[in-house]
Amino acid sequence: MRSVLTLGLAAVLALCAAVGTVRADDDSKKGKPMSPLSFKMKSLAGKDVDLAQYKGKVVLIVNVASQCGLTPQYKALQALHDAYGKEGLVILGFPANDFGAQEPGSDNEISEFCAKNYGVKFDMFSKVSVAPGDDQSPLYKLLTSKETNPKFAGPITWNFEKFLVNRQGEIVNRFKPRVAPDSEEVITAVRTELEKK
Repeated sequence: MRSVLTLGLAAVLALCAAVGTVRADDDSKKGKPMSPLSFKMKSLAGKDVDLAQYKGKVVLIVNVASQCGLTPQYKALQALHDAYGKEGLVILGFPANDFGAQEPGSDNEISEFCAKNYGVKFDMFSKVSVAPGDDQSPLYKLLTSKETNPKFAGPITWNFEKFLVNRQGEIVNRFKPRVAPDSEEVITAVRTELEKK
């Protein structure tokens, strides 16, 4: 019996190591709700990024697209990054092709588009799926699930939906796609969290 359990545990650990999307020291093992900053994601350049490095910062997570009517929000996101980055705001962009096939490009094409058209300097990540389904990114499963995000749960409705995460790695707000990054609503929420040390 013990050997079967040992083999089962070894298989689970091997699977976790192979997937590599959630850190072993994840907060849920300490009795806390799992944080969006518990994941490792790929950057647009293909490098592994441990989102834990953003703990202690105020984080705005946004699913983005290059061929959407809301794509000009990139400009406002970059302005937000420029205005509040030194105070501790970090913007994380996650390209997704789930809505109207409005992000068809490769990671390299997305990177070139963002730099050329909007001068994007905030952190951008490899394309993911944010919509419900077997291929939905684990990060977005956490962001949209009632079990892990009861206050701000619900499916992503379109490109440029925004989640605000506080310095402790907790989700504290959510903004619909048409709520612009430079709106009073978003700026007030960001500044409120930045003022908390």
